[in-house]
Amino acid sequence: MTNALRSRLTVALVTGTALLGAACGRAEPADRTGTGTDSTPAPTRVVVMIADGAGLSHWTMAYMADPSIGVSDMQIGLVDTQGADHVVSGSAPTATAYATGVRTFMGAVGVGPDSLPVENATEAAAARGLATGLITTTSIVDATPASFALHSPTRYAFPELSRQLVDRELTVVLGGGRMSFDGPAQGDDGALMDRIRSGYTYVETIEELTAVDPSSTDRLFGLLAQGDMGIVPDRGESALATMVEKALGILDRDPDGFFLMIENEESDTQSHANADMGTIVGEMLDFAAAVRQVLDYQAAHPETLVLVTSDHETGGVSLDYDDDRDVVMGYSSGSHTGVMVPLFARGPGAEAFGGIRRNDEVGRALLRVLRGER
Repeated sequence: MTNALRSRLTVALVTGTALLGAACGRAEPADRTGTGTDSTPAPTRVVVMIADGAGLSHWTMAYMADPSIGVSDMQIGLVDTQGADHVVSGSAPTATAYATGVRTFMGAVGVGPDSLPVENATEAAAARGLATGLITTTSIVDATPASFALHSPTRYAFPELSRQLVDRELTVVLGGGRMSFDGPAQGDDGALMDRIRSGYTYVETIEELTAVDPSSTDRLFGLLAQGDMGIVPDRGESALATMVEKALGILDRDPDGFFLMIENEESDTQSHANADMGTIVGEMLDFAAAVRQVLDYQAAHPETLVLVTSDHETGGVSLDYDDDRDVVMGYSSGSHTGVMVPLFARGPGAEAFGGIRRNDEVGRALLRVLRGER
């Protein structure tokens, strides 16, 4: 190595280390969380969609499979997914950052670095009189949905989180995780499930959900699997679409507006397992179809803000090529990486979510929208 090249590499390493040090020092950025000009009406309907574990390579594969995927004509930015005391993060602290505007420690849902509860998105929405909903293809008290509604220093307190969720009285709750609500987990002879059945239209299968009439349903609670709902062939090709359809139909009836979080967990779970390209593409396209559903709704209701993102990247997915120059997917990890993730936005206030943003910046901008602030 020549002295000149060594000198250039030294400068690059010192500069990169300084930048990383600044990031790890968690210096607060300048306030960039405004949601638009005073002449732009604040959105009254907000949908946040999370493809768990999906980085740019995941979206690239989805786009290659179907260039018409809904995000193609949305504004795009990037998200720095670090936590309060770590660089490579996990679903609990990253979802908490989105839901509360506060970075926190690994495993924490809805609490700050001091383990104290902080206001989350569904709480801010409810305080404004908005209807609220959560959808996921995994347990409804898993890290991502829990962060948007609940509070615990550990994401694994499933029985306690289940009780909190019932106490929250959200308008629509759809996902898996029935085992956390059942009598054996709760030690209550089924009392928690009785509360759900008495306070909601309750369903346990996609077939039962399909039969729900949103025009005559005020509140809906669906525990559609004992645990995770599984990949598309297991949960059903229409499962996520039906969940989204019913949730939007019910939430749309609230004249004040609503907040809805939608997650597909399997893009993360399957990336942890280093699944084949077809499985990953299938999960991304199923999620992209749900995005198109929401964007169609947004087109008919322009007061709706839609955000589409991920909590972190999983798998260190690379897109190499074979002898025919066709794409070959590879993995560098079976866990999370520190790669930035895309953030797509459309609707009033979307301009606040462009550029490169910290995940807690995104959360603060989201809370401003939900509070009706400028």
